[in-house]
Amino acid sequence: MRFPLATLALAGLAFTVAAQTVAPPNADSTSVGPGLAPLAAQVSSPRSFGQIGKNKQLTLLPIPIVFYQAETGLGYGIGGLFSGRFASDTLTTRPSIARVQLWTATEGQSLMQLVHAVYTHDDKFYLNGEVSLYNILLYYYGIGPNSSSANESETKYKLFIINQRLQKQIAPKLFFGALYRFTNVYKFDIPAQNLKADRPNVFLTDQRVTERERRSTRVSGLGLALTYDTRDVPLAVFHGNLLDISATFNGTGLGSDYRFARYQLDARHFQPVFSERTILATQLLGQFHTGNVPFRELAGLGANLGGTLYNNANLLRGIYEQRFRDRQMVMFQAELRQKLFWRIDGAVFGGVGNVSNTIDKFNMSNTKYAGGAGIRFNFLRRDRVNLRLDYAGGTGSSPGILFAIGEAF
Repeated sequence: MRFPLATLALAGLAFTVAAQTVAPPNADSTSVGPGLAPLAAQVSSPRSFGQIGKNKQLTLLPIPIVFYQAETGLGYGIGGLFSGRFASDTLTTRPSIARVQLWTATEGQSLMQLVHAVYTHDDKFYLNGEVSLYNILLYYYGIGPNSSSANESETKYKLFIINQRLQKQIAPKLFFGALYRFTNVYKFDIPAQNLKADRPNVFLTDQRVTERERRSTRVSGLGLALTYDTRDVPLAVFHGNLLDISATFNGTGLGSDYRFARYQLDARHFQPVFSERTILATQLLGQFHTGNVPFRELAGLGANLGGTLYNNANLLRGIYEQRFRDRQMVMFQAELRQKLFWRIDGAVFGGVGNVSNTIDKFNMSNTKYAGGAGIRFNFLRRDRVNLRLDYAGGTGSSPGILFAIGEAF
């Protein structure tokens, strides 16, 4: 089990936080998870920082970054969090958020990242996406619903992501627009041996990973997205619905090394239960592929690194990053969020999911489970920006502590 080396002083003038992913099955107590996007910060109360210009609807918080984990060693850097509305009318314009971080670690890993979800005045346009450059280590277990923990193998590579979506409101609560996604995986460093057994690294022997995929691989695709969104505040929803349908087509004419199509359906529902202090949140997501899909672009349970790909959702917290991956995926998760006292909320959550090579091969016996509980600290009440600390576990993964800004979905 892995625990972040961070403390959370909610009642003080500052707090220290660390963003981590779930520990892989061989986790020990000396580390906090793979080097995806750890974020440790000491942030003063928002009121102690100047707001942007004279616009009282916008806030910018600087965030120092310090963390430690076994895979990366000591990490350090700087980040910032932007939150607010691009209008004074809080009824017609939803809050926007953007996060930037830049860090490096003593073991050579690093991250430069901008993630944003921006609504313009009166919600006329919605811009969502990320620009990220990772130098990361991830554990690979194979492809398919029956991948074994005994196959746990190290994969190190650089990953560059551009994922952008621009939509226009074409009717009340209805948005339509285009999306573009580009990924470049390069500079692989794959150890010859498996981590758990004296045998070759499974990433080098897996028959579903071609020799071409073990070298530099570019994927580039354009698509369309239609979104019906009645959520009151997308950052921390109290009531409303989201229905998002998208299709992305990757091809050589766009500079992609692979030709394939991705279709995604994302449906979410939020409502108070018992009282306004208790919110039920549910999400059903399906991602389906046709064509020749490289391993990095497969649908994955436990996804965190591909957050913008999944509309900024974390899929089945408690399962390690893409612990189970394949061409087709269906997932359902639910969370009960409870107002407790002051700025503190609690949550319990759980979910199920499955992956398969083809749609007709889904098998109920291969269903994966995940769940846990956590606390929330609402540090920007105006925009409902929460700090989220969860303890979660799931199929094929050791329990772990996760920290992030904003709700999981």
